[in-house]
Amino acid sequence: MTRKLYENYDLEDRLIQFGITIIKMTEKIPNTRAGNVLGGQIVRSCTSPALNYGEAQAAESRKDFIHKFKIILKELRETKVCLKLIKGSGLVKDKNLINMSEKENDELIAIFVKSIVTAQSK
Repeated sequence: MTRKLYENYDLEDRLIQFGITIIKMTEKIPNTRAGNVLGGQIVRSCTSPALNYGEAQAAESRKDFIHKFKIILKELRETKVCLKLIKGSGLVKDKNLINMSEKENDELIAIFVKSIVTAQSK
C-alpha cells in the first residue's frame, strides 16, 4: 500500500477510500471470535464517517451540520481504537497497511476537529 491511496483531497472521496481500505483489511482478519467482533465493529465505525458526511451536506441548520460532524469525529475515534486493538493483537499481519490506516485516520480526525471548531466559531 502506498501513500497514493490517500492523495485525493476531496473529503467525501477520501472518507470513502478510507472505508474501502479498512474493509479490505478486515477481510484479512482470521475467522475467530475476536476477529469477528473487531472486524464487524471496525467495518461499522469506518464506513459511518462517509455516510454521515453525505448527511451533513444536507444539514438543515448549522447546529445540525455541527452535530453530524461530531458523529463523524466519534466514529473516527472509535475506528482509531479498533485499529490499535487489531494491531496490538496481531490479527492483521500487514503492519504497513495498519500504519497507513492509522495515519489517515489521525489526519481525518484532525480535519474534523478543525472543521467543528471553525463551524462553531461562526
